[in-house]
Amino acid sequence: MKKIIWLLVVSMFVFSCGSSKKTSSKRVKGSTKTERVVKDTRTKPNNPKETPKETVVIEKTPERVPTSTDDYIAIFAPIAQEEMRLYGIPASITLAQGILESASGKGRLAVEANNHFGIKCHEWTGARIYHDDDASQECFRKYNDAKYSYRDHSLFLTGRSRYQKLFQLNIHDYQSWAKELRAAGYATDRRYPEKLISLIERYQLYKYDEVVTGQTASRVAVKAEDTHIIIKGDTLYSLSKRYQTTVEELKRLNNLTSNDLTIGEVLIVKSN
Repeated sequence: MKKIIWLLVVSMFVFSCGSSKKTSSKRVKGSTKTERVVKDTRTKPNNPKETPKETVVIEKTPERVPTSTDDYIAIFAPIAQEEMRLYGIPASITLAQGILESASGKGRLAVEANNHFGIKCHEWTGARIYHDDDASQECFRKYNDAKYSYRDHSLFLTGRSRYQKLFQLNIHDYQSWAKELRAAGYATDRRYPEKLISLIERYQLYKYDEVVTGQTASRVAVKAEDTHIIIKGDTLYSLSKRYQTTVEELKRLNNLTSNDLTIGEVLIVKSN
């Protein structure tokens, strides 16, 4: 008898123990089958209609991985556009020069001196850095912030008479700006204009000019036979006679504001 009582006590103790989840049994109507129902005792929302929402973090994948040049453009495009508004220098030209001269901000002069355009000391009285360029240990200007390098670039071009022809060009004509910079002596590299133009077109830097002016420049494909490369002695008048057109039409086709031509410049002489 004692053994039976002992077994009953042990059985009751086992059934009284369990997890935090309550378990009950209910008989399904019309069936002898018993379902096991497990009730979750965790805290539920106050509103019974609401269900706990799982937080899912989705990392947005960039459309393309930015390069150092992309990063450079993102940082300095607004500064170049502001300089364009103030001084009339195309933002596309300024950005392309900055990219080329500073190696997209990674060159020594850019990193150590915030000098993005390789501007040398000349009459400069401020901080300076010495760097091998055309000659050994040449003096270059040093700035506290890169934005001052951009401002100095604007002042450098607007304050020297040899660059005045630039400001007679159409502000959307980045090709002529690139060629005139080389012709005026900004760089000794014969391929300097080509490099600037390549950067402008590869990264569509001309779009920053269009934002400033509110105008979209027309870029129509031109056949080689419809162009003329300027050589010594060429004038708009002589070319108008040669290609049976007018000086006014040549100026219109090439967005020219004066009759000045630059040797090596590609001129459109016939419209499609």
